[in-house]
Amino acid sequence: MKDLSSRSKLSYLPLTDADRALMLKTIGVPDTDALFEQIPKEARLGRPPDLPAGMAEQDVVSICEGIAARNRHLADLTCFLGAGAYDHYVPAVVESIVSRSEFATTYTPYQPEASQGVLQSIYEYQSLICALTEMEVSNASLYDAATAIGEAAVMAYSVTGRSRVLVSKAVHPHYRQVLRTYVSGLDMQVEEIDYSEGVTSAGLLPARLSEDAACVIVQYPNFFGCVEPLAPLTEAAHSVGALMIVCVDPIALGLLTPPGAFGADIVVGEGQALGVNIGFGGPYLGLFACRMEHVWHIPGRIVGATVDAEGRRSYTLTLQTREQHIRREKATSNICTNQALVALAATVYLSALGKNGLSHVAELCFQKAHYARDAIAERDGFSLPWPAPFFKEFVVKSEKPVSEINRKLLDNGIIGGLDLGQYYPELKNHVLICVTEKRTKEEIDRMVELL
Repeated sequence: MKDLSSRSKLSYLPLTDADRALMLKTIGVPDTDALFEQIPKEARLGRPPDLPAGMAEQDVVSICEGIAARNRHLADLTCFLGAGAYDHYVPAVVESIVSRSEFATTYTPYQPEASQGVLQSIYEYQSLICALTEMEVSNASLYDAATAIGEAAVMAYSVTGRSRVLVSKAVHPHYRQVLRTYVSGLDMQVEEIDYSEGVTSAGLLPARLSEDAACVIVQYPNFFGCVEPLAPLTEAAHSVGALMIVCVDPIALGLLTPPGAFGADIVVGEGQALGVNIGFGGPYLGLFACRMEHVWHIPGRIVGATVDAEGRRSYTLTLQTREQHIRREKATSNICTNQALVALAATVYLSALGKNGLSHVAELCFQKAHYARDAIAERDGFSLPWPAPFFKEFVVKSEKPVSEINRKLLDNGIIGGLDLGQYYPELKNHVLICVTEKRTKEEIDRMVELL
């Protein structure tokens, strides 16, 4: 019997030879090569590409599965790494709903009244984000927290007409890097505010503020897991007419006072924790909410509720301030789309948990993280650098290099914390550890014992 595994004709090609011949005849060319005559011969490869021969589907699947098996993932590892991507439990109902074909195969709506089901899901998402943050209006979502911070800074520039952006060094370093890229083409300057004892130095902020400050950006809880004192920071920003932008962990808002209660003007955040499993780089979900007085400057799109000609409740794209929809000079952003499917996952997650469920998850994170921190602090060679209150992430100082500790943990099936020395030279041998509600007492005790 002949070996058919290397025959290229077994590849899945939707067009037959007869199909191709008919297409070529219709457009009036003799063969496929004639389609490339406009390309100079010296620019062509001149030979078939150096690719392996076609393979049977079963063989391809086997090879891909072998490559995938080389990855180590959270199904067989215990994770104490956070820093922006969090291993929270995702209820089964989330995947059950978002995998339905009417949601999974639809695209972000562009026509104002089309796709009523998707529009309603976005409207519900916006309502939940407003309730969670205590803000008045939310957009349909952005790509991720980093994108949302960049858009928020540009929005503050549009609202105030001012050029200086003050961002705390306790904001995620990746978010700050994206922020600088975002404003690089505009007449804007990004200045960083130092931190002290794990939180933004509120005492230093007034001296940095002036009438040309567009906004102040902080994270809540911040990159170190510490809870920022929003009241004095917001008061200082507002004293010179600058906007207060707060980047949140939405799970923490099940326990902490929402930024809207402190007078924040724009609230952004990373929504991956809301029902989205950690992937290799995504997907993520950018939360974006603001006060109604600034709604005409908000990026992206907003879905609103109305009634149709027969008086029935219906949904429509109410506001689209992107340059593809309105005159470029009036556009506030060129953000192209929103994370509709991921926003739906967040909507299902929040709806399934409810207010009490979200508070319970937040309390479990808080309690387990404090248990872990106290246990690590009792180990020889470890100390706590700051007394600041924290939520589910905390910083520990080690006498040994963090890379050495993490290697030992990984050898025992545990993903350790983030080496902060990579981003903050002054924090050499400091590790950022995250504990979510998924971590059991046994897992925490084992991690501490290995330390």
